[in-house]
Amino acid sequence: MLTLHVAAQSPEAAVLVDGASVAAVGPYQELADAHPQARVRRWPGILTPGLLNPYGPELLEATYHPDPREADALGTEPIGGPRAREIFRADPARLGASARRGIQRMLAHGTVAVAGELRSRAVVDAVRRAGLAVGQRPDRLPGPAALSPTPLILLPRLVPGGPARFAVFDVADRAELVRRGAGTCVATVIGGRLVYRGR
Repeated sequence: MLTLHVAAQSPEAAVLVDGASVAAVGPYQELADAHPQARVRRWPGILTPGLLNPYGPELLEATYHPDPREADALGTEPIGGPRAREIFRADPARLGASARRGIQRMLAHGTVAVAGELRSRAVVDAVRRAGLAVGQRPDRLPGPAALSPTPLILLPRLVPGGPARFAVFDVADRAELVRRGAGTCVATVIGGRLVYRGR
């Protein structure tokens, strides 16, 4: 089934998805006219190739992402440093579940790829199952590790035949995305599937 994704502020960069692949990229009206049978998904903001988060190990292996049922005891925000190490040391099985919740947070920030050497089998499996691409880590990391790192690292442009992996941000343009950060994500698509929808 064909799905045509278009964002209000970037109609010239609409994406036609066929299964897990990009079938075409171009102006919305041209693609809609050529493929009238395609299901249309309209988004606010801009459609981008998605983000690479270079802090895979820091966010998925060295940070504990609490289960919502632990909110009373641990809060809802990610926990790092010695406290995270203590949690994982007390119960190593928590790492895999924490990584899955961390990946959901990353998807909610338009992340479609991670970088950094992942050492835990549970984390590697969680990344693979989520469909996140694994990219090369930049030589220098500006730090600190964050779900919306600075600077944001956009993946190369989408091309026909390539993987249908992208994110939509509710901003007017890339300059506003840089200024406001990845928390403006409203949709993330991996393998042609909508894996995060903010609204």
